[in-house]
Amino acid sequence: MTLPDRTRQVIQTYAAFIHGVATACVQPQLQAQLQTVLAQAEQQGWNKLAAALRLIVAGRRDSGVYAHLDDDERIIVEAILRGIQDPSTLPDPAQTADPDAAAPGLAQMVQASAHGDPGAASALASMAEQMVKAGGDMAKLGGNLYRLVNGERDIDLLTRGMSAKGRTLIEKLLAELDRDANDENVKTIDPNSGDKSQS
Repeated sequence: MTLPDRTRQVIQTYAAFIHGVATACVQPQLQAQLQTVLAQAEQQGWNKLAAALRLIVAGRRDSGVYAHLDDDERIIVEAILRGIQDPSTLPDPAQTADPDAAAPGLAQMVQASAHGDPGAASALASMAEQMVKAGGDMAKLGGNLYRLVNGERDIDLLTRGMSAKGRTLIEKLLAELDRDANDENVKTIDPNSGDKSQS
């Protein structure tokens, strides 16, 4: 089954969380550890997600578990449910996000946040926090997301300390942001304005 780019991006960003919860759901000896993870999720403001996951731990597997969640939380819960059914579908927590899949979705979230979309800003903040926890290039990208929202486009500054793969992701992300900005400029040009002086 091929998942949409945005879905794959969210799953890979939260890979360690998804993998850990799905594994703990089928291994009773990990229940105490899972409860700690869910408590941490609640502390980070993921109250609805934690509540849904507690239902899954209790045996619920229907779509009603995630009907009230936002898009990212629903994607996470669906990935966990798939992973419980078929562990081969679980993401590799050690693998960084695929630049081709991650860049468009991240660019959209950065642009929406820059234009004051509170939902996008909240999702981006949550994603940045998870990226920082993941370490490596993801942590550096997570730390730079707000610079991107605020208009920073200096690739040397944004990729400082990153591997070649991390730099590739930033390059693709900046290209997507540039394309989005150009698209917006085209939409806002008034064809009747010209250079005429109205004095």
